[in-house]
Amino acid sequence: MSQVVAIVLDAADPALIEEWLDQGYLPNLNRLRQQGAYGRLANLEYYKAETAWTTFLTGCQPQRTGYWTPIQYHPQTYSVVEGGAYDYRQYPPFYAFAPGKRVAVFDMPQTVLDPRVDGLQVLAWGAHSPQTPSHSLPPEVLPALIARHGGHPALHKDHGDWYDQAYLTRLQAALHEGVRLRTAICRELLQQPWDLFLTVFSETHSAGHDLWYLSQPDHPLYDPQATTSPLRQVYEDVDRAIGQLLADVPAETAVVVFSTHGSGPNNTDVPSMILLPELLYRFSFAGQSRLSTASGRKPSLLRPPMGRGDWSQRVHRLSDKNPLKRLLKQAIPGRLHRRLGWKPPMGPLAWQPTTWYQPDWPRMKAFALPSFSEGYIRINLQGREPHGIITPDGYNTLCDELTTLLYQLQDGRTGQPMVKKVLRTRSGPQDDSLNLPDADLVVVWQDEPTDLLESPLGRIGPVPYRRTGSHRPEGFIFARTPQTLPGSALQGHVVDLAATLLELMGSELPAHLEGRPLVGIATVLSDPKTIAAPI
Repeated sequence: MSQVVAIVLDAADPALIEEWLDQGYLPNLNRLRQQGAYGRLANLEYYKAETAWTTFLTGCQPQRTGYWTPIQYHPQTYSVVEGGAYDYRQYPPFYAFAPGKRVAVFDMPQTVLDPRVDGLQVLAWGAHSPQTPSHSLPPEVLPALIARHGGHPALHKDHGDWYDQAYLTRLQAALHEGVRLRTAICRELLQQPWDLFLTVFSETHSAGHDLWYLSQPDHPLYDPQATTSPLRQVYEDVDRAIGQLLADVPAETAVVVFSTHGSGPNNTDVPSMILLPELLYRFSFAGQSRLSTASGRKPSLLRPPMGRGDWSQRVHRLSDKNPLKRLLKQAIPGRLHRRLGWKPPMGPLAWQPTTWYQPDWPRMKAFALPSFSEGYIRINLQGREPHGIITPDGYNTLCDELTTLLYQLQDGRTGQPMVKKVLRTRSGPQDDSLNLPDADLVVVWQDEPTDLLESPLGRIGPVPYRRTGSHRPEGFIFARTPQTLPGSALQGHVVDLAATLLELMGSELPAHLEGRPLVGIATVLSDPKTIAAPI
């Protein structure tokens, strides 16, 4: 039998889980809640999309690992490269610290194969954004699983546009089939005895990005006449799969189901990837812009962009330093752009509009770095950047000036403040520890989606809206173990998960872990319904 079964519901949102538990849509998770403990897990409010997996797998926060994002900035050349997941050299995955224990790891994203693990490891069979090759230890395991069950139909194919109905139809079918195949593989692997069986349902992550607006009334693109909820259907598929897996598991097995971060309406992609870079460009070059801006009456909210091409190509038609050329790029059909020499940027990160400003970074006072979540601002600092403009004595003054500007920003649709908070990552210009993020300032945006910004430097947008769902920092945990009482509540942090699973396995906790075991500290609630309340 397996001593511990741990199942990650990738980017599944606690608020949705709790709502659908109470409405009866997730009976198997509800049974798990009644039999054990449930609670929400805190996580970093910033870099939340980039660091969640590393925090869980190492049991360390990014201040210790030094890993903040897969995008690496090189100040010597003002260049950015996609570096991939954390390398786990200094802090290996927690399950490598379980000598004498049999461990099975199936489809964990953003990790590595560790030869110290006694058992099997299969990576990138179907995970969302795996950031690792498709391989396994032993090497023959993954090819054998694919031969018996097939590959995941959404692997590297779950990135599309919300206004592309053909893509959304394909995605929903691929996620449904992916859950079915994943369940069959896990049931096969669970026939062997493991001290830890660790797997993930990545389908909740993919669905959260692309199906949010089709299901959630809190999104401005939601159709109130909708009669189905594609996002909930994916969660229901996963709930049924969990029921099938746990039916094969002995009652004494410890079961932990959790997410390391959640999801919500996409409030980050457009502000971080387009609006912030343009704002900083205007801040550095008074009176100049490189992004088309609508004047007068605001067009309808978040309308599908006109023309052909993916999201990045459509945004590129709005971008150029020459205002006349911007107008021509929008008026002339896209199929003629290449003939006129208007080629879209090329390269692994060229799809991010942030990088289109890169040639100007050496002449800017501050610039936006590419991001998958919050807004990241780098100061062009003398002595750190080769063409630094800001003196060390002026560093804090510029940070203050930018912070004041950011707090003045308004959502062009609602008039509400755009910025929830601005965080400084350094105490001063000389604070440049290797474990600090590249950004000097982190901009945490307000929760509502928008495509339009009003600022003291003028209106920016509207621009094409990207994915309809993005991430939120909170995760959750269900735990049914011999140590947890039915109807109890847990409160913890994502960094606690590694220590919790090692403790359940009976393994010694490495000294470097920053978390604590959560099992055994659950509190009994007098009203089981309050389990679903935010903690």
